[in-house]
Amino acid sequence: MLDFFTIFSKGGLVLWCFQGVRGPAAACTAPVNALIRSVLLQERGGNNSFNHEALTLKYKLDNQFELVFVVGFQKILTLTYVDKLIDDVHKEFRDKYRNEFQHKGALGLLNGTFDFKEDFLHLLREAEESSKIRAPTAMKTFEQSLKSQKTVKSMIETRGEKPKEKAKNKKNKGSKKEASGTEAATVPSKAASDAKQNPPAATGDREELTRDEILQKNREEFFKKRLKGGEKSNKSPKPETQKEKGKKPRVWELGNSNAKVLDYSNSTTNGNTDTCPTEEYDPDTALGDRDREPGRLYDLEYESDEEEPEEEKVIQNSSQPRAKKGGLGGMFGMLKGLVGSKSLTREDMDSVLEKMKDHLITKNVAAEIAVQLCESVAKKLEGKVMGTFTTVTSTVKQALQESLVQILQPQRRVDMLRDVMDAQRHRRPYVVTFCGVNGVGKSTNLAKISFWLIENGFSVLIAACDTFRAGAVEQLRTHTRRLNALHPPESHGGRTMVQLYEKGYGKDAAGIAMEAISYARNQGFDVVLVDTAGRMQDNAPLMTALAKLIAVNTPDLVLFVGEALVGNEAVDQLVKFNKALADHSMAQTPRLIDGIVLTKFDTIDDKVGAAISMTYITSKPIVFVGTGQTYCDLRSLNAKAVVTALMKA
Repeated sequence: MLDFFTIFSKGGLVLWCFQGVRGPAAACTAPVNALIRSVLLQERGGNNSFNHEALTLKYKLDNQFELVFVVGFQKILTLTYVDKLIDDVHKEFRDKYRNEFQHKGALGLLNGTFDFKEDFLHLLREAEESSKIRAPTAMKTFEQSLKSQKTVKSMIETRGEKPKEKAKNKKNKGSKKEASGTEAATVPSKAASDAKQNPPAATGDREELTRDEILQKNREEFFKKRLKGGEKSNKSPKPETQKEKGKKPRVWELGNSNAKVLDYSNSTTNGNTDTCPTEEYDPDTALGDRDREPGRLYDLEYESDEEEPEEEKVIQNSSQPRAKKGGLGGMFGMLKGLVGSKSLTREDMDSVLEKMKDHLITKNVAAEIAVQLCESVAKKLEGKVMGTFTTVTSTVKQALQESLVQILQPQRRVDMLRDVMDAQRHRRPYVVTFCGVNGVGKSTNLAKISFWLIENGFSVLIAACDTFRAGAVEQLRTHTRRLNALHPPESHGGRTMVQLYEKGYGKDAAGIAMEAISYARNQGFDVVLVDTAGRMQDNAPLMTALAKLIAVNTPDLVLFVGEALVGNEAVDQLVKFNKALADHSMAQTPRLIDGIVLTKFDTIDDKVGAAISMTYITSKPIVFVGTGQTYCDLRSLNAKAVVTALMKA
């Protein structure tokens, strides 16, 4: 049974609605609004279904008349007729009110009366009856099966004879050498050549042998020939230097198996700047650009070296009837047919979409995401009327660019400075937790964000909760010394702007984070940055520990640090991190990833597809982009710059 069926325009005007269950008239409002926010506005129309709480929503777009058809039903139900129903309703509704849409336009939507209830109920009954007619196929009886046709004689195996099926299977599984040996035993020409080499008596014995014995004998002869050849080749071996047997263990000068001796962390440094002396060095090595504006987070920039595509020039100049060869920089192929005042079909776009999908994959977009993006563009354009002197390629390319920009600007925008100031008003520190897989640059980008916060006038406490990796605490201590050298207490009224809170190795990370947050609250720190150990998304014990740290300390922001180098792996990492945090969380509403830090962006040139994959799969914003080795190499995401790099041929 359907919960509701509604038809509305893309401008938000509800034309007709059917409610199948009793309840308030606005019962379908929340699911439909969620569909609009999460799918239609975010350009995620690759799949025609959407789940909202206990409901499943299926939708269909009419791009010619700018209409949306949505049906909602309970998720636990399996309604096989829904797809047929929504197609029939779409066809019947647009055919019935075609004149109002074409001649009156927007006024027809505002002033029109759409009495569609009787037609809808008729189509609903037909769809339900058609699903009942399709009864499940009955199971075959034993008499109808192939096994009943076999005789007892065919099931008896005699010595030297094997069933055909088993012989075929063995032939398929056997190696090429065994197959050649079998052919040698059965093919007459090869048997004749064997007869020349062997005496007739041996040939007579071979005919009496079974097939297995023939194969075994052929193998023995083959190995004998190989051994003879090996002996001949080894008659004059080259002199080889005799290697010493075994390996001598390397002896390290400071070798010691005791972990306590290797632990150079000092818990007494917490809040004590005397044991963490400032470091004097050239600031240019840490800052790079000295002429920048302090505290400003610059946008990511990308400039295309290509000139304006030839095809775009042709579209703007309607006096030329055809596009020149090589349009779009050879990006999406040579489809140059001009389409004038006709509606686009899927067949028109298939060749362009296929090349577009391949182009996205070469730019490091995950294959699954590339397919969904192309499917979304196809659904967005199918049935849309094109203008004169507009090519299919340019239309599809423009639609893809708009979709990519929309995807990179998700629903929630993270303004970290505003949130820190809000936490200051409530007299508490703003807590940020960094997580991710091994080696993506969590500690380095944590130091960059610390520098950015310090330049904006906020004091930072770094919690060293990576108690597993050797050297993790020492790395953060080095960053702390250098940040204090760049911003000494004398420049901030005697206040130390960054400190490290650490308890050494082998401790509980969640407990250290809790102590660090309490220490920051007592000492008046503005921000606490929690560094965690790198872990693979499939490691259940470490993911449980991370979920515990987040659930116990409830940070204000959970940032996933990911590399721009990865493609399909980015999707797997984010999906499994979110799933692990949800599965291992002790809270009723688990805390998931809030944002993304994209690192090593300067190493990929124009292969920026990881940014698309990460934001598409999670709908979370990319808060920071790491682009270099200095503290100033931190950028905010510029969606248009990323799309420009992505569309470059």
